[in-house]
Amino acid sequence: MAAILEVFDLRKDFPGAGGVVHALCGVRLEVARGEFIAVMGASGSGKSTLLHLLGGLDLPTSGRIVIEGRDLSRLGDRDRTLFRRRRLGVVFQAFNLLPSLSARENIGLPLIVDGADINVIESKTRELLAMVDLAHRADHRPQALSGGEQQRAALARALVNDPAILLADEPTGNLDSRHTEEIWRLLRRLASDQQRTIVAVTHEAAGAAYADRILVLKDGQIVGEISPHGEGDASLVTARYSELAG
Repeated sequence: MAAILEVFDLRKDFPGAGGVVHALCGVRLEVARGEFIAVMGASGSGKSTLLHLLGGLDLPTSGRIVIEGRDLSRLGDRDRTLFRRRRLGVVFQAFNLLPSLSARENIGLPLIVDGADINVIESKTRELLAMVDLAHRADHRPQALSGGEQQRAALARALVNDPAILLADEPTGNLDSRHTEEIWRLLRRLASDQQRTIVAVTHEAAGAAYADRILVLKDGQIVGEISPHGEGDASLVTARYSELAG
């Protein structure tokens, strides 16, 4: 299967009080279309930095990120912003829903910003509300939704532009165990049933176990890979992760 994402010798340095901090040190990876990848690592391993670079939210010190054949480092600020808005979906630990808008309006917002036809907006939001099981909560504002419902709305919003890749940064970090499992199972279904390409950063073995592959980061480098094949075997992931990251 052809790669939708290719990363070549990615490096990211930050100035620090004691000198330069090497957050990423020559990361290389490929992700196939429809593949669900999880990235695990301890705090400070570089996993969030990697996700921010993949999302075009920052530029690498050196190296290349190619998505659908487009090198992000060769795009100007405006083109990179448009590419991010139209071809990438991003879900954060914080739900980032606008409190004054309903779930339906939050989900449709990216299409409104892009000037889409009202019929397209209504059709797409209705479809996504049903997909994340929020049709009955469509007109509720975020404060009236549970944490799990808010994250499902945020996930639907990230999918509204039919992105090439869905990026998730600790997507269940603010959720209880029941809602956490719901989100990871939903991500698994998106990959399996819709061939969505997903890259998710997490520290949770139980969540990462739903991925096809897990990349383990340590000190800014990929030190190994785990292949749970989406079967949700947390014990396998925990044992192998301890070997690689210990």
